[in-house]
Amino acid sequence: METHLYYLFIMALPVACIAWTVTKEEIFREAREFCVNRSKSCNQLLKRKFFYVFTCEYCFSHYVTLILLFITKFTLIYPDWRGYIISFFSIVWIANVYMSLYNIIRIDLKNEKIKAQKEEATLKND
Repeated sequence: METHLYYLFIMALPVACIAWTVTKEEIFREAREFCVNRSKSCNQLLKRKFFYVFTCEYCFSHYVTLILLFITKFTLIYPDWRGYIISFFSIVWIANVYMSLYNIIRIDLKNEKIKAQKEEATLKND
């Protein structure tokens, strides 16, 4: 059981990384903007929801987790379908904890950078 918990925290890392990168980072900005536009302007509910998935790290992490479980066949507690369900929601939850922590760290780093730039500007003006 200890090994499975270890794997749970490891498996959540690529889920968090992929979900964050696709939904937040600059490299996917154009595709994300297209999806945001389509999620607001499509005339069918199913199409709007499909495109919305690519703009929300929480939503997208569910699909990344599904793919990861399909590839790895990872289960928790039970070796059958129940283990897949438990591992699915566990990985999603841990991945989203990782993304929340990462977001907090990024905000702190941005605030520190802004403070440093203001101090530099103040020193140059004096």
